[in-house]
Amino acid sequence: MAGLGKWGRWHLLLLSAASWSLISAQMSSKTIQVPENEGVEIPCDAYVSQTGPPRVEWKFEKGSSTVLFYYDAKFTDPYKGRCQYTPTGIRFNSVTRKDTGKYICEVLVGSGQLSKSEIDLIVQVPPSTPVAKVPTAVTIGNKAVLTCMETDGSPPPTFEWYRNNILMPSNPKLSPNFKNSSYTIDPKTGVLTIEPVTSFDTGDYYCEAKNGIGAAQKSEAIHLEATEVNVGGIVAAVVVLVIVLALIAFGVWFAYSRGYFNSKY
Repeated sequence: MAGLGKWGRWHLLLLSAASWSLISAQMSSKTIQVPENEGVEIPCDAYVSQTGPPRVEWKFEKGSSTVLFYYDAKFTDPYKGRCQYTPTGIRFNSVTRKDTGKYICEVLVGSGQLSKSEIDLIVQVPPSTPVAKVPTAVTIGNKAVLTCMETDGSPPPTFEWYRNNILMPSNPKLSPNFKNSSYTIDPKTGVLTIEPVTSFDTGDYYCEAKNGIGAAQKSEAIHLEATEVNVGGIVAAVVVLVIVLALIAFGVWFAYSRGYFNSKY
């Protein structure tokens, strides 16, 4: 060290500070998938053997909610009895779909150095039977919106639609069975939009949900009928309305002509 000049000492100091910052800011992240009701170990990659006991905390993050479930060397409710702790990880005896989320391990050593590691846990759940909502009648030229809902699958399922037991492709113009239809399908939300509806869109529709876990599930088939505008019915209704109004006018005139509306004092 004695042979280093002022610049050399500053250079070593900067390198040491940079190395400490990299270690402190180090954070690993990975994904683990496990079937529901099975056990799993979630590692704490941030843990490194130290001369003194480090302070380890675990957090569970799901959506906008964050829960501190291990700190001060003990589990919080409702994790008591479900997990075992080791410095290098947490073991669940059995997981449910509610355990899907992000697990964050934070390790603070005596020197003040903080390390973090994250594990995205996906508890695998096959999809349940989806529920399709299909309008039973749509006037030709209008828009029809068909929806498919499924809430149990983990990871979230993707959706496909069938008409008359034939899979509907994402691009109808490339299929001889659907080239006369105009629609879009969102495989993530399960929404099928037909616009405009034509006579070719009449048929039995059902959706299918799948996420690679277990068998794909199909909804009940519902019939959609593309209908013409009933011009004759509209004309008939107008004629009836005109006749009713004419009869009312005649009744009022007749009452006035007979003096029924004259005031008597």
